[in-house]
Amino acid sequence: MELTQHLEEIRAGIKGGRFPNEASVSQGIVLRLLMALGWPTWDTQIVWPEYALEGRRVDFALCHPSAKPKVFIEVKQVGQSDGAEKQLFEYAFHKGVPLAILTDGREWHFFLPAEAGDYGERRVYKLDVVERETEESVLRLERYLKYDAVVSGTALLAARDDYRDVTRNRQVRETLPQAWMKLVQEEDEMLIELIADRVESLCGYKPDPDSVAIFLTKSITLRGDPGTKGSEPVPPVPVPAGGPNSVGFSFQGHFTNCRNARDVLVSVIEKFAEHDSTFIQRFVSLPKHGRTRRFIAQNRNELYPGRSDLSQEYSHQLRSGYWLGTNVSRKQIERIMSMACEVAGLIYDRDLRVNLG
Repeated sequence: MELTQHLEEIRAGIKGGRFPNEASVSQGIVLRLLMALGWPTWDTQIVWPEYALEGRRVDFALCHPSAKPKVFIEVKQVGQSDGAEKQLFEYAFHKGVPLAILTDGREWHFFLPAEAGDYGERRVYKLDVVERETEESVLRLERYLKYDAVVSGTALLAARDDYRDVTRNRQVRETLPQAWMKLVQEEDEMLIELIADRVESLCGYKPDPDSVAIFLTKSITLRGDPGTKGSEPVPPVPVPAGGPNSVGFSFQGHFTNCRNARDVLVSVIEKFAEHDSTFIQRFVSLPKHGRTRRFIAQNRNELYPGRSDLSQEYSHQLRSGYWLGTNVSRKQIERIMSMACEVAGLIYDRDLRVNLG
């Protein structure tokens, strides 16, 4: 099996919440990719698990020759790699290992511990195997982590070249307009909430997420999309079996009427939970929901970190006892339901069709 196929299956597993703990990430993602990259994972003198350093342990030491580490890999549970760089750097400095990798299976952070700067400045590259194209993931993993490249030293040279590459600044400048368009088009929750808060501070009334999203979309349309030569037509909202004016959703051949778009969201999540008793837990275990918050959480205060006012006003308790955030626009609702379908092993717009009104 080629590396591309391994990555595709891993991406699907991450989206489906099938790596709930650190052990599953180590075995199901890290070791699998190392094997695909040519490492003899059965030889524990080369791929050394739980490498000991004066009472401390690194999850994996990649060695050449045997028992001489060239790369350290620290593994964390999906979505919980933040703040682990310091420990990893201490390990690498202590042993003189030139390349260190921190991963939660989804995100791969490649560091050169001996370079100047803080932890973030010594990061050569950050790879998100779910967000990035598979071809890019293959290119980066082979560039920094392929067995032959590490053994020959070309992986380290490539990492150092990339670290010093002055084109990074140019790429950042070129990507800024694209990033802005993506925030607007995806109705990023942090951006919408920031604008809504500022409107409230100016006039005393807080707009709902849909009003902010419509304003942003119209503003971009009036100014033009700097990243494209023309605007692509917006696909029509799929019409469920209940008719063009019926707000609700179709699932398993049955149409359910709902009062509004947020009621559709609540009803779909409850329906999926009723259909599969493990659905809620697997959705909650996904590494990322929104960019800054969780869509479903065991504690309502986890829905909007640092915003107890939103947690109180825009949360709905599901029958399972978990909490669902309801301060969302229509596009965000569609995104949540698409994620829910991936977790449930369904196809959005085929197995589940919605009309948000």
